[in-house]
Amino acid sequence: MPSPNDPPAALPLTLDLEDFKGDFSFDALFGSLVDELLPEFHGDDAAGVPPPPPPLLGAAPPVFPAVDELLGLFKHSCKELVDLRRQIDKRLQNLKKEVATQDAKHRKTLGELEKGVDGLFDSFARLDSRISSVGQTAAKIGDHLQSAESQRETASQTIDLIKYLMEFNSTPGDLMELSPLFSDDSRVAEAASIAQKLRSFAEEDVGRHGVTSAVGSANASRGLEVAVANLQEYCNELENRLLSRFDTASQRRELSTMAECAKILSQFNRGTSAMQHYVATRPMFIDVEIMNTDIQVVLGDDGPQADSSSIAEGLSILYKEIADTVRKEATTIMAVFPSPNEVMSILVQRVLEQRVTAILDKLLIRPSLASLPPIEEGGLLHYLRVLSVAYDKTKELAKELQSIGCGDLDIEGLTESIYVSHKDEYTEFEHASLRQLYQSKMAELRAEAKQQSESTGSIGRAKGASLNTSPQQLISVTVVTEFVRWNEEAISRCTLLFSQPTTVAANVRSIFACLLDQVSQYLTVGLDGARESLNEAAAMRDRYVIGTSVSRRVAAAAASAAEAAAAAGESSFRSFMIAVQRCASSVAYLQQYFSNTISRLLLPVDGAHPSACEDMGSAVSVVEAAAHKGLLQCIDTVMCEVERLLSSEQKATDYRSPDDGAAPDHRPTNACIRIVAYLSRVLEVAFSALEGLNKQSFLTELGNRLHKGLLNHWQKFTFSPSGGLRLKRDITEYGEFVRSFNAPSIDEKFELLGIMANVFIVAPESLASLFEGTPSIRKDALRFIQLRDDYKTAKIASMLNSIVSE
Repeated sequence: MPSPNDPPAALPLTLDLEDFKGDFSFDALFGSLVDELLPEFHGDDAAGVPPPPPPLLGAAPPVFPAVDELLGLFKHSCKELVDLRRQIDKRLQNLKKEVATQDAKHRKTLGELEKGVDGLFDSFARLDSRISSVGQTAAKIGDHLQSAESQRETASQTIDLIKYLMEFNSTPGDLMELSPLFSDDSRVAEAASIAQKLRSFAEEDVGRHGVTSAVGSANASRGLEVAVANLQEYCNELENRLLSRFDTASQRRELSTMAECAKILSQFNRGTSAMQHYVATRPMFIDVEIMNTDIQVVLGDDGPQADSSSIAEGLSILYKEIADTVRKEATTIMAVFPSPNEVMSILVQRVLEQRVTAILDKLLIRPSLASLPPIEEGGLLHYLRVLSVAYDKTKELAKELQSIGCGDLDIEGLTESIYVSHKDEYTEFEHASLRQLYQSKMAELRAEAKQQSESTGSIGRAKGASLNTSPQQLISVTVVTEFVRWNEEAISRCTLLFSQPTTVAANVRSIFACLLDQVSQYLTVGLDGARESLNEAAAMRDRYVIGTSVSRRVAAAAASAAEAAAAAGESSFRSFMIAVQRCASSVAYLQQYFSNTISRLLLPVDGAHPSACEDMGSAVSVVEAAAHKGLLQCIDTVMCEVERLLSSEQKATDYRSPDDGAAPDHRPTNACIRIVAYLSRVLEVAFSALEGLNKQSFLTELGNRLHKGLLNHWQKFTFSPSGGLRLKRDITEYGEFVRSFNAPSIDEKFELLGIMANVFIVAPESLASLFEGTPSIRKDALRFIQLRDDYKTAKIASMLNSIVSE
């Protein structure tokens, strides 16, 4: 190892340019420089080196013994690094000179190349222009050649056509001398094409000849009429031959042959005759057995009397079979005909116009409105139900056929045209059916009533009771519900048959008007029947009114008859109230049906809904008028019984006891007790039967009549002070009862009656103070004061004069 004192030139060279290439690491370079001088820092190698000897006593140990060697090494390394930098700088200068020289050569070469490329571009442009010019010239030459070829072909075809035309123009009806082309089965397509061209030309020429002849010009085309006739004959013969061949192939299911014939036939009238011929020869249009089976499937064993559900099931089966048949035919048509959509249009039209119409003609036999079919055989309703079912199923069939394919056919319009005659008269038949159902139901109800009357008549006569019709026979909510069910079914048919909102609204309103008439008539007749029982009870009461001078036996018989009449009146009252209650329920059900079903069909059309509301209001007002008459008769019946009870039960001694000094009786009079008991019993059904304003007006009117009747009744008696107390007790009893009416005006009247009864109780000198406290009773009180038993003895008349003058 060199000494640190050695000069730097004596040290070995430790650095090289290779050390700085690639992934340079200063730590690695530094380590390689100091490894030889510092072996103790090698890691594992330093572990085997013995530690340095301890320093001598008194001597200072060196801090870093190898520092001088390292300094020398670092100086020498720096010198080498400087030398390396100089070497690299020299190399860089040389490289720069070489790069500059090469760059100058490169630039010179690029300049020369650019000049050469510009020359090439100019050459290419001239070449492209030349090519374009040559191409245009070639295209023009090609066009001229193509035009010449086309003219040549046209001339050749024209020569051939003229030759063929001369053949057809030879002898009328003589087709034996034609070219082999027209008799060769392998060239039928070509012959058909040529024949069609010749016929078009000849017909056009004959047409021009006809025009020019009309103006007197020369007849340049005379003789082509023979060619036209012969060509037409040949085309017909060829078409028949192709159709025969087509039929043979159809029977053998040779689709390729059928397609070939159809393609050729498409040249004749655009193939219309071939399409129509194919459709007309389908078995479902010519097989009589199939047509007979159709109606058998629909009607079944029941024949024309089959119900609508059975007919619906039969139509579903038949229409499914028809759709399946059309679907199979569609497969063949798609494979055979050049224009399958046109064939499908003809097929579907034929299915609807022939097969479906034949079924409907036997199914939808319009009955006569002058002589309706019996209701036992279904009546008009049977026809309407079958019409609805048939229309619905036919619409489903039309949608199915449209999904299969029907070309440009307006299948919806065609379906509607099948039913147009039935739909034109639908509303009239629907009205007639509803009337028939109503009349039948009314006849049924009358028969039931008559049967019940005959079964119970003898018992009623034995008891002396009136033969009244029960409320169950007069009005039934169930019957009204049946009316609504008929109408709802009719509305469903109407919405099925018609789709335009205005038409639907007009028909719905007219059908609903039928229901209003039925319900109004039924309820009015029922109420009139219930009123008739009230009239019978009134007649019984009038029949047994007798005078005062009769024997006791006659009076007893009359009283018994009056009791019977009262019982009949009470029974009639109950019957009418039940009828009113059922009438109200029926009207509510009708209004609910209108809101839930009718309104939504009328609202889309301006004015339809308000008009229907007016119609319903008018119908209900008729029913209300009948009910109002009956309720007034009910009040008359009640008041007649009240007056009878007052007349028979009220005694003169009730209000003027012979022994007025006895203890007063605080109980109501017997007449009052009987009347309150009667009113409580008879009005119980009224409280439950009437509702709302009807109940309020009825009870208010009854309360006014009762108040007036009691006033008139009490004016027949004379009252003592104790009688006045008894009267006040009666008034209190009446007042407590009428308080259940919930009529404030009636309560006030009976309160004033109680106050007015004080005119019989107070002393004569206190009457003036009574009027001062309650001036509203002055008028009636002045009349009642005259009924005091001391009116004359106490000289109350003079007192009244002074009170009135004040």
